[in-house]
Amino acid sequence: MSAPLLEVQDLLVRRGGATVLEVSALALAPGDVLALIGPNGAGKSTLLLTLAALLPPAAGTVRFQGEALDSERRRQAFRRRVTMVFQEPLLFDNTVGGNIATGLRLHGVSGAELTHRVREAADQFGIAHLLDRSARRLSGGEGQRAALARALALRPELLLLDEPFSALDPPTRSGLMDDLGRILADTGTTAVLATHDQAEAARLATRLAVMKDGRIRQEGGLRQVMNHPGDPFVAAFVGMESLLPCRVVSAAEGLLTLAVGGQEIIAVGEAEPGQGVLVGIRPEHVTLSLQTDKTSSARNQVPGTVTKVIPWGPFHRVELSCGFDLCTWVTPQSLAELALAPGRPVVAAFKATAVHVIRTGSQGGPEPLA
Repeated sequence: MSAPLLEVQDLLVRRGGATVLEVSALALAPGDVLALIGPNGAGKSTLLLTLAALLPPAAGTVRFQGEALDSERRRQAFRRRVTMVFQEPLLFDNTVGGNIATGLRLHGVSGAELTHRVREAADQFGIAHLLDRSARRLSGGEGQRAALARALALRPELLLLDEPFSALDPPTRSGLMDDLGRILADTGTTAVLATHDQAEAARLATRLAVMKDGRIRQEGGLRQVMNHPGDPFVAAFVGMESLLPCRVVSAAEGLLTLAVGGQEIIAVGEAEPGQGVLVGIRPEHVTLSLQTDKTSSARNQVPGTVTKVIPWGPFHRVELSCGFDLCTWVTPQSLAELALAPGRPVVAAFKATAVHVIRTGSQGGPEPLA
């Protein structure tokens, strides 16, 4: 594993005498794209500003390439190697080309090199045809593309992004995320993205940190956190919508038989018979059919009834009553083929590996949701 580019240890930020951020440890390797996700007020922007050396911590250490940012001289040198993009584009009253060139000029780039890097950044974000246009005449999406081009033209060693897509309409947001994801991958740029949208995080990030009340509740590889959340808050926030209090009926060879809502389901995990556990099932891991499929590899096939069908972007969210609440996503084609509507009887299938045991509680039942 490569040495960390950026490290945080025992970080503490206070505002008005109150602690607003407390991070014991965080490390970014070169090329990592870390998404900070959490609700409003979770501390995402505060952490970004601290990582940018724009907000001084009350305690703790931030290291960049092994060097502590513990003096103003070191912080100033670090700021020249990092760029930050905010929710609003914050463009100057100049042309698009002039805006992209601004940071380069401040870094001493001029002449043919400046022209080349302005054009290169504009090409990357598809705005080369706007280089001579006034920034005042840009749409929201064009403005954010210009802001990102200005930041990436500097070829930063660390890129910080604070909710850069939240003000954009869905098609514009989707296109810009595609372009940014491609550029980050092509350039190997290390980045930290703050967002409240787990879909944005899943689309761009290689690592994920879920925040609440100024603390990181769980951090790790994207798939690890998304599929193996450590507590109910993390599970709910990363989209594990079906959280079920269960009782362990039996345990053998790494498989649990769980009682929930008059049904029994099979899960991969470790627990003691009689123990209360909480399990989570992601909607994309649940498939629907009209009858039990004896050839299926899914150990769990439970009968249920459709209670609600909701359009959900390109899919439909289908809510079920199976003795317990369950939900899944289906395509419009599957919706029509299965004639899914409230009252429709179906069979919900999901593998034992899709049932994630989140937290073990007492003999009487699982610990309460946070």
